[in-house]
Amino acid sequence: MYPILKSISDYILASLLFAIFLPLLLLLTIILAFHCGSNPFFMQNRGGKDGNLFKIIKFKTMNEKRDENGNLLSDVERTTKLGQILRNLSLDEIPQLFNILMGHMSFVGPRPFTAEYLTLYDDYQNQRHQVKPGITGWAQVKGRNTLSWQQKFELDIWYVQNRGFFLDIKILFLTAIKLFKFSEVNNSKEVTAVAFNGNN
Repeated sequence: MYPILKSISDYILASLLFAIFLPLLLLLTIILAFHCGSNPFFMQNRGGKDGNLFKIIKFKTMNEKRDENGNLLSDVERTTKLGQILRNLSLDEIPQLFNILMGHMSFVGPRPFTAEYLTLYDDYQNQRHQVKPGITGWAQVKGRNTLSWQQKFELDIWYVQNRGFFLDIKILFLTAIKLFKFSEVNNSKEVTAVAFNGNN
């Protein structure tokens, strides 16, 4: 019963937040369109519920600068000052309201990893796909990118096995606290986490 009620409440809350954030969404879209000189949105295939692919939507925080050999520069070198501000304030996540409205995501659940990782998971790790991925989750409030991959999987699967209304409320509350503290975003100078290479 709770999964159905959660989907309904996700849709209602996402609709309300979309209406509230619409002016900011439009403003940031315009600013980023001029700032990036191209599409202001970052879209990427991610693994969703039951391993089904969907395109996550976020505001673009990095440019497309490449070295003399045509290879993309590191995330740190490509992240713009405006992009870093958006990340610090989690404003780059606002477009994911569309993902919730389309039924691909929930407010709370395991963060969706890139599609290329789907073939690397073992049966234990695949349990994280038993629920919809979330904008925030148990692993995010417990450390986010400061965690090892093993810790992330353990926390995500613990959430799947213990999910419920009160746990979701707790995660949302802890997420709100972390947004004001700007803590534990990264565990190094790198902008994104170390890539997952499977159990090897």
